[in-house]
Order: sequence, then structure tokens, then C-alpha cells
Amino acid sequence: MIFSSLEYLLVFLPATLLGFLLLTQRGRLEFGWLVVCSLVFYGWWNPAYLALLIGSMGFNYLIGRGISRSSRAAGVLLVLGVTGNLLAIGWFKYAGFLVSNLNSLLGLNIESLNIVLPLAISFFTFQQIAFLVDCRRGIAREYHVLDYALFVSFFPQLIAGPIVHHQDVIPQFMQLRKTRYDTGNLSVGLTALTIGLFKKVIIADGLAEMATPVFAAAEQGASISATAAWLAALCYTFQLYFDFSGYSDMAIGSARLFGVRLPENFNSPYKSTSIIEFWRRWHITLSNFLRDYLYISLGGNRKGYPRQLINLMITMLLGGLWHGAGWTFVFWGGLHGLYLVANHLWVRRGGSLRAQLLQTRWFPLAAGSATFLAVVIAWVWFRAETFAGARIMVQAMFNLQSLAATLPDILAANGLPGLALLLLAAGVAWRLPNTQQWMADSNLVIANRAVTRSRYYWRPQRRFALATAVLGAAALYKLVYLPNSISEFIYFQF
Repeated sequence: MIFSSLEYLLVFLPATLLGFLLLTQRGRLEFGWLVVCSLVFYGWWNPAYLALLIGSMGFNYLIGRGISRSSRAAGVLLVLGVTGNLLAIGWFKYAGFLVSNLNSLLGLNIESLNIVLPLAISFFTFQQIAFLVDCRRGIAREYHVLDYALFVSFFPQLIAGPIVHHQDVIPQFMQLRKTRYDTGNLSVGLTALTIGLFKKVIIADGLAEMATPVFAAAEQGASISATAAWLAALCYTFQLYFDFSGYSDMAIGSARLFGVRLPENFNSPYKSTSIIEFWRRWHITLSNFLRDYLYISLGGNRKGYPRQLINLMITMLLGGLWHGAGWTFVFWGGLHGLYLVANHLWVRRGGSLRAQLLQTRWFPLAAGSATFLAVVIAWVWFRAETFAGARIMVQAMFNLQSLAATLPDILAANGLPGLALLLLAAGVAWRLPNTQQWMADSNLVIANRAVTRSRYYWRPQRRFALATAVLGAAALYKLVYLPNSISEFIYFQF
């Protein structure tokens, strides 16, 4: 079951919300109901893996309680807990990758393990590792087992985030039991849900139709023109953003229907003027996790500048591997690591030249363009299935002799509607306010932090409501009449 499916939108979500409202303020019954519904949501994909999710929750809850209660054994229990989690994710996600590499390097003939990757294992495993580390640090308290189970399994964030911290949501669960349901959550939640649905169904899935054939041709070794390669790379760049940003909006909106505020995950990342800024805006909850539990654990910037850059590079390499068991993901992470190292060196060593450039009017545009170009090139490696496919794409992009394609050639390959959709995506990402800003302009705040209002104002409320209704109607029309054009969210595979 995916957020952009009719069974989720018209059956599962309304039924879950109705049950929650009927059980509100009846002890922990409403949260028990949400745990059961979340398990149904997860088991819809493959009921067999419910045992993995439930076992993971039980194991980590007991380890966390042991760490909190026993100062002497806390260190040993933390090692046991983290090791158990890493072994689980290592087996399901990386064992097949390891076997294939051993076969290639050592000439072995180990049979393929054919392990099916469980949905969300990267998210709920790392979420619980953070919980155990915080128990050891004395940050996490001992929670009721039902609160902990809902923290891990809460269906809006279970499959692909946002990666939530226990301090983000468990106190909210505890507070909701003491207060009456606020009907304002309905308008905020449905609005965010609708915006995210439009991003996914109309923009992201539409762009995928232009990007996928070109990347598939590159994997087959076909010759690709520079124009086709750039268009595919740009389409995928915006497809990935609107796919995952749309998912996050739908997750945040779904959670808000129940009165829970999930953390913001995107803040107009393609408006960034540096790679450092990009990673503060893109997949914010993952960036925070890598910083707090990996980069800082490696020493952060506390052991000298050279070590800081090494820690940064290690963090990004492992961040790439977190996204998928493949060398293209590792290369993508390493490429962003090099970007960040170069950016930090520029900030530290740029001196007077950097100060002068910052004073010019054209520098933000130039810096933003360079940052975006670097991100687009890196996304090619993220999208490609093999190094060979990525190499063909990148070589085509920089084949200057074939860059002279005319507009008719481009239109023949993609059609005017396809190019119009790409321009729409670029305009929304670069020029319009993001979801948080757009809703703040109409006093429908969904983020926990203060949101800077955009310069686009959508008041009065009925104008904002009309715009949202149009977006929702367009998305539902495509869901009903073109169901075969709807795909899973990209981050489901991670």
C-alpha cells in the first residue's frame, strides 16, 4: 500500500482516522489502534516481514530499557543492541552485495542469496539505533511499550521517513492523551496531503516517463545524444525531488490528521548556493542523523581540520551506502563527500577573493548554478544501475559535438507537454515557496520550527483552498483514469 493509491486515500486512511477519533481520550486505546493499523499498513506489502518489524521493536525496547536501568552493563548492552541491528540490516540489505563482490574479486561461485529487501529496514533500524545511543547518553527516558511501538511503527513515517527522533514524537503521543482533538488538524493535514499527492502523481511520475527510457538505453549500451542525456538527467533530478518531497508532504499531512507533527524534511534544496547549504536543505532528517550519530561519533571537527575533512568523507561514503547496496551509491556518496570537502576548503581558504565575490550581485546566481550542476551530475550515478550506464550518460552529457540539437529534435523526442512539465517542475522548485512556506502564508503551519513567509501571499483563505482543491482534483483524476502510470515512491527501495 502506497500513499498515492486509492486504497490508502479512500479506505485505509479514513478508516484509521475514524477509529482513532472514536477512541480519543480512552486511555491508550487510540494509540493501540494506531499500532495495529500501522502493522496492517506494513504487512500489506508482505505479511511475512511483520515478524521482522515486531521482533526489531521488541529487541530494541528491551535493550533500551536495560541500558536505562543498568549503568554497569549499559556499554555492553549498547554494543549488543547496535550489533544486532547492524547484523539484521547487513543480512537483508548487504549480504547479496557482499557475495556478488566476493565472486567477482576472488573468482568464487557462491550462489546468489536471493534475499528480498524488507520495506523500511534502513529507516526503522537506524531510528532505533539512535534511540539506543540516546539511552546510553542519558537523553532517552524509559517509555511505555505502546508509546515506543508507535514511535517505531507509526505508519505515516514508517516506510521512508522522515527519520524521526524519539524526542520528536513520543512526547506528542503522551500529550495527545491529555488533550481534546483539535479539528484544525484536519485542514492542515489534508492540505499537506493534497500538495504531496500532486507532486508525486502529476510532476514526479510525469517526469519519470521521460527519464526512465534514456537511463534504460544507457544501461543497454546504446548511443545517446548530449541533448537526450541532459534532458533525462534534469528530468530525474526534478523527479527525485518531487517524488521524495511529495512523499514527505503526504507523510507529514497524514500524521497531522492524528495531531502529530513530524519534522520537516525539505527546504527548497535546489535554491542552495553551496553544497553545504544543499545538505542542510535536502533530506534534513537524514542529514541530522548522519551528523549526530556518525560524523560526531567519528570525532566531528574536534580533532583538527584534516581529520574533520576525513570524517566528512567517511560520513558521505557511508551515507551513500545507506541508500543502497551498490557501488554507484557509494560513488555518489563519495562524489558529494568531495564536493563538501572542496566547499569547506573554499570557505576556510578563500580569503579575500571569497569576500569580494560575496559582495557582487551575480555571485548568488553563479554559485547556485554551479551547485545545481554538481548535484545533477551526481544524481546520474545515483540513478544508474551500473557504472557502465552512468559512464555512458556522463560521457554523452559532455559530448560537445552533439550539443547542437535543435528545438524540433527535442520536441520530437519528448513532446511539448513533456518539456512543459519539466519547465513547471523547475519553476516550482526554484521560484515558488515550498510547502511549509505556502501553508504558512495561509496560517496553516505544519512544521514545528518558525517558517519564514514567502513573498507569495495566497490570502484570503478561500483562494488558497481553491488552489489546493484544483491540485487534488488533478491528482485524483490521474489516479482513477490512468492508474498504470502511477509508480511506487523512489525511496521505497532504500
